[in-house]
Amino acid sequence: MRRLIWRIWVGGMPTGVDHVCLAYLEHYAPHAQAVVERGKVRRVLSPAQSDKLFDLLKFGLNGFKRNISMLGIQAALSNFGSGQRGMGRLYLNVGHTGLEQTSSIASLDVKPIYLLHDLIPITHPEYCRAGEDIRHAERVSTVLRRGRGVIANSDDTVAALSAFAQSQGMTAPPAITAYLGTRLMITPKDATSPLDRPYFVMLGTIEGRKNHLLMLNVWRDMVRDMGDRAPVLVIIGKRGWECEQAVDLLERCTALKGHVVELPHCPDEEVARYFRHARALLFPSFVEGYGMPLIEALASELPVIASDIGVFRELAGNIPEYFSPIDGPGWRRAIEAYLPVDSMPRRQQLARMTGFTAPTWDDHFAKVDKWLPTIE
Repeated sequence: MRRLIWRIWVGGMPTGVDHVCLAYLEHYAPHAQAVVERGKVRRVLSPAQSDKLFDLLKFGLNGFKRNISMLGIQAALSNFGSGQRGMGRLYLNVGHTGLEQTSSIASLDVKPIYLLHDLIPITHPEYCRAGEDIRHAERVSTVLRRGRGVIANSDDTVAALSAFAQSQGMTAPPAITAYLGTRLMITPKDATSPLDRPYFVMLGTIEGRKNHLLMLNVWRDMVRDMGDRAPVLVIIGKRGWECEQAVDLLERCTALKGHVVELPHCPDEEVARYFRHARALLFPSFVEGYGMPLIEALASELPVIASDIGVFRELAGNIPEYFSPIDGPGWRRAIEAYLPVDSMPRRQQLARMTGFTAPTWDDHFAKVDKWLPTIE
C-alpha cells in the first residue's frame, strides 16, 4: 500500500497501477494485515492498526497526513510485527514501489507474492526517466530472488519476465496471468456531448512511449488540409516524462489551438462522457504492459485504433484497427475513415465488438484466490 499512501499524500489522481492497488485493498483488507515500510524499517501492523490504515486509503479521510503520520509513529514504537509475526503467511506487493531497496523482508517470515505490471524500463529504457532501467532491473531481480510467486497482468508480461530471468541466469518463480478488472465507463445515454465537433480521445499519461507526438503531428497536418472540418483531439492525462517534444507542440504550435483539448485532471464520470460521444480511442503506444484504456473503450462500445503490438492483440483480438506506431499516413487514413459516425469501417468494428466481454475484478480474484493456496 506504499504507493497509495504516496499518491494520496501528494494529492494526485489515481493512475492505472493505483486502481489495481485499490482493487486489491478492497478485496483483501477484511482478512489482511498491513506491512508498512520506511527506509530499512518494516512493521506488520496489528489488525486494529491495519483497519485504520485501510480506511484511510479507501476513503481518503480528512486530515490524511496527520492521521497517517500518527499511525506511522504508533507502528514504529510498537513491538507488534517483530520477525515472528508473519507466521509464514502470504505477503502481497502489487505496486512495484520500494522493490529496488536493498533491505530485506526475510525477517518478517512471509511468502512474498508480487504483481508485475511490466518490464518496460528494462526492455525500452529510451521511453523512461534516466536511471529507471537500473532501478527497475533491481525491482525485477528482487521479484526473482525473493518471490514465491508472480501475478502477471498479461502473457506478454510473463514472456518478458522469463526473458529477463534467462538473461540474468536466474529462475522465475511460478507465475499466473490474471487480466485486470475493468472500470466500466458508464454515462446516461442522453448525456450531451462535451464538444460541439467530432473528436477522438487519447487516455493516459503524456509520456514518450504513449506516442502523443505522432498524433499531434498527424493533427497538425489534418488541420492544415481540412481547416475547421478537422476533428478535435482530446488528450486525457497528466504530463509525465520524456515528452518534451509533445509538450512543445501543445504549448507552442499555433496551428493546433482550438483543435486539441488537454485534460490533465478528469474524473471517471467525465471520461465516460467523452467516451460516449467520441469517434474512437486512439492508442498509438510503442509498448504497454497491459493497456487498460483499450479494454475500457471496448467495454464502452467505443471503437479503438491501436498500435499493432502483441499485448493489444492478446487482449482484444481482431476487434481494433491496428497500425504500426510509426505509420503516420496509416493513422491519418484511419482517423479520417472513422470521422463520419456511420462510416463503414466504424460500423464494422462495432459489429466485431459483439460478444466482447471485458475482464472483471471478480474474474481476476477468482483466479488468484484459487492459485494462492498452491504457493509453497
